Amino acid sequence: MKWIDVPPVWLLGCVALAWVQSTYFSYGLSFGGKWADLLGGMLIGGGLLLMVLALSEFRRHATTINPHGTPGRLIQSGIFSRTRNPIYVGDALVLAGLVLRFDAVLSLPLVPIFVWVIEKRFILPEEDRLRRMFRMDFARYERKVRRWV
Repeated sequence: MKWIDVPPVWLLGCVALAWVQSTYFSYGLSFGGKWADLLGGMLIGGGLLLMVLALSEFRRHATTINPHGTPGRLIQSGIFSRTRNPIYVGDALVLAGLVLRFDAVLSLPLVPIFVWVIEKRFILPEEDRLRRMFRMDFARYERKVRRWV
C-alpha cells in the first residue's frame, strides 16, 4: 500500500474534499468573485511552474522523485537553491488556488492541514534519509536553503 501513500494522493484527496464542500456544502459563503478566480489561477500556475522546474532538476540529475525511494544525488541547483521542497510548495499553492477557484471558503483550513501532513509524513523522513546519505553536504544545504520558502 506504499504506492498509495504519496503526496499526489494526499493532494487529490484535499482537492476532492474542497470540491465536495464547495458543491454541496457552500452555505452561501464566497470569497467574493473575480479576484478569487484571478488569484486562484495565479496560485495554480505558480504551483505547476514550481513542480515543472523541480521535475526538470530531478531528471537532469537522474535521481528518484519517489519520496520513499533512495536518492542518488543531493540536488542543490535550479529551484532547489531557493527551497528544499519545491514540489510540496507547488502542491500547497495548487491546493490554495483550487480552494479559491472552487469558492470553497470552508475548505481553506485544508491548506495548512495539507502542509502539516506533508511535512510530518514525507519531508521529515526524506530529510532524515538525506542527512544519513549526504552528511556534511546536506548539513550545509540545510543551513543555506529553507525547507519551504
